[in-house]
Amino acid sequence: MPDSPLDAHVRFDTHPAHSSAVIATPTGTHRRTAQALLAARGFEPLDDAMVLARIDHEEPYWADQAAQALNAEGITTEITASLLEAITEEWTWANYPMPWCTRAEIREVSNEAQKIYDDIRHGRLVIHAHAEDGWTTVAVGTYRDSGRSVYLHGENHLRQIADTFDSPTQALTAFECAHGNALHPGPAPMTDTERQTSQARTSFGSPDTTPAPAVPPVESVPAYAADPGDHEALLEDFLTENGDWEKYRTWDDNTTIANHESLTLRALFDHDAQSRDSKWTIAAYETPVSERMWHMAITPATPAPILKTLLTALAAGDAWETALESPITDKTVAQATLPLTDAGWTCTVDGRWLRWQTQQSDVGVQFDAFAAHAPHTPLDTWTIWSGPSIDHPTWAIRASGYTPAGLLADLAEELAHGTGTRQTRSGQPRRVKHIAGSTPAAPPPPLSTRLRR
Repeated sequence: MPDSPLDAHVRFDTHPAHSSAVIATPTGTHRRTAQALLAARGFEPLDDAMVLARIDHEEPYWADQAAQALNAEGITTEITASLLEAITEEWTWANYPMPWCTRAEIREVSNEAQKIYDDIRHGRLVIHAHAEDGWTTVAVGTYRDSGRSVYLHGENHLRQIADTFDSPTQALTAFECAHGNALHPGPAPMTDTERQTSQARTSFGSPDTTPAPAVPPVESVPAYAADPGDHEALLEDFLTENGDWEKYRTWDDNTTIANHESLTLRALFDHDAQSRDSKWTIAAYETPVSERMWHMAITPATPAPILKTLLTALAAGDAWETALESPITDKTVAQATLPLTDAGWTCTVDGRWLRWQTQQSDVGVQFDAFAAHAPHTPLDTWTIWSGPSIDHPTWAIRASGYTPAGLLADLAEELAHGTGTRQTRSGQPRRVKHIAGSTPAAPPPPLSTRLRR
């Protein structure tokens, strides 16, 4: 604490036209000192005040950090009730692609993305080219001060440095080799989030006089990258459309059990499942009183198109009939994965595991040969997943050895060729209760690694 307080006072308040931006209004003889300290923490001048507007919507948190820093310098601060409420609110991004991250780790990832965004905006990082890579944007650029070239993956709060190069020529050569005709010179167009953030820094007025859309903006994406939608509604629709199924709720009201009239197929739906828990557990039996023949577990974030395909196959009946004594053969595996092979997915062998993946390695199917021939093992024979890696998937379906090849083939067909919709990441974050994990976020694969695939 300084020997004597500075004659400066800063009032922090929410932005009148931006959902998360923060306004700081310095007053007093030493207000310029306060302005300088605020500028060092990301605030930018606007009229007689200063504005903090970020692409990760974490302004309340960083405003609180700035207030504490000003207090330590002997400057008094005031935080309005509305901003204090935003500071103390616990939230995270809906459908965050790295759900295992803690709240602090999510903030760390987005802060690094903010630094990259600021470097680009202020000309410290010059972008040479960009390309559309699946449902996101990638780019390559060079830092003016160090001459280091970088490969950027993602947009807004998810942008990361995925690889580095010694020179712009080396970086552009690798980038063109990886993305070919998809390459476009210069930086990508501003996202909606970047545009709104820019408007918040330049005006206290409404950024757009056009009425807000009634529904969030959506984009068309591969089925495996689509939003999960409302799983409970999908279950109700399935039961309504298939009269040969009946349901009942457990005594604690946490689980719905759907039974086929033959009593040889059952689906358990956990209404309270979170994160990596099993939202759905599907099991088939040879007779109503026999042991389970095969089973399948499905996580809550599984996309709606994938789940609809699975439920359609279950309703068809013949897709899930199987015999307990039928072993898994090479022919069975080939039948189950034929749509992936036809779509050009890469198949690799790693010991007892066979893996099929796209070139981007953002979705895959794994077959465990050991588990397939050990009927009493708790290990999963089949794992269908999408996300950063099979160890940290955004969603996953895990199935036992005798899961019918026809059912797996239907899912593989949807993975390879199906499409769905997803709320665009440029929309505002939907605030939801945060489920904390413990594993730090894994960066996207380096460009050099992708070139070797």
